[in-house]
Amino acid sequence: MAGEALENGMRISPRKPCLIRRNGQQQQHGVAASCLRELRSKACDILDIGKDLEPITLVLAEDGTIVNDEDYFLCLPPNTKFVALARNEKWTSSCIDGGPAWLSGESTDEVDSGGEKWKHLARQLKDDFSSVILMSEADLQVLVDVPCSDLAQELSQNQLKTQMLQNSLQQVLDRREEERQSKQLLELYLEALKNEDSILSKVSEPEAAHGEEGDVVDAKSSAAGPSTKRTLSDEILAALKKKPAPELSLSSQALERVFKEDTEALAQALRWDKQETQALQQACDQELSRRLQQVQTLNSLRSVSKSKKGMPLESCLSSKRKK
Repeated sequence: MAGEALENGMRISPRKPCLIRRNGQQQQHGVAASCLRELRSKACDILDIGKDLEPITLVLAEDGTIVNDEDYFLCLPPNTKFVALARNEKWTSSCIDGGPAWLSGESTDEVDSGGEKWKHLARQLKDDFSSVILMSEADLQVLVDVPCSDLAQELSQNQLKTQMLQNSLQQVLDRREEERQSKQLLELYLEALKNEDSILSKVSEPEAAHGEEGDVVDAKSSAAGPSTKRTLSDEILAALKKKPAPELSLSSQALERVFKEDTEALAQALRWDKQETQALQQACDQELSRRLQQVQTLNSLRSVSKSKKGMPLESCLSSKRKK
């Protein structure tokens, strides 16, 4: 029903160009689709996937994120790469790690390396400026740190506009940091209300409780053994452990993966109690919804003004900051 409301509510959703290939194959096909249902149907026809292998699952070729939400699909940039998984097929990192460099003409190692990652991110910006909203803090910092002349050349813009772009990206980073500090202050205030005796008791009691809960989690994990498996990368787990309000530092793809992660497996990996882990997953879900809503708002503004190919990034960011 969400998909139907989306299709009817948006009236006419413009078809989005996508690239899709079959799991385990190298050849990719260009497809235009206005919704996930249409993309699945065309994928089955083009890739010759029989009815006995349906239903298929569409995942992002970059990291295997399952795409089954219409809102999320509409927020992806044009020419996103998908892999079609037939029934009972599983996506693994070997789908890109050991194969040819079909993803944007680059290997995963090149994208991950510091020298090439910024070019990959710059191409995302060039295709769709609203992708800034979906980027992680680390990705935004990479674009801010790139020499202005190099980024201008990659974006085919003059250096003045590129410098304005980098200033806007820095403002996005500053805004996320301000949100993080505001959340920390709010958490301290709420904690103080619960423990009015003294600030010391406010600090010591959560630490003691956290230590006891950690012991309980350890005991459960040692008794149960590896009954639940985590799928999050070490980089994502490190951000969850070290950063306050970690949902602000993650990309939207990472937010979705954290939210869909098994709660018990995530709690064991973080050495947190179940309630704390559920609160984190809920925060990630809320942050993801907020970002997707921002992207939908920008897309709606673009569709209203058909005289322009796309809104300038600086205008998009400034309107977003005013909310």
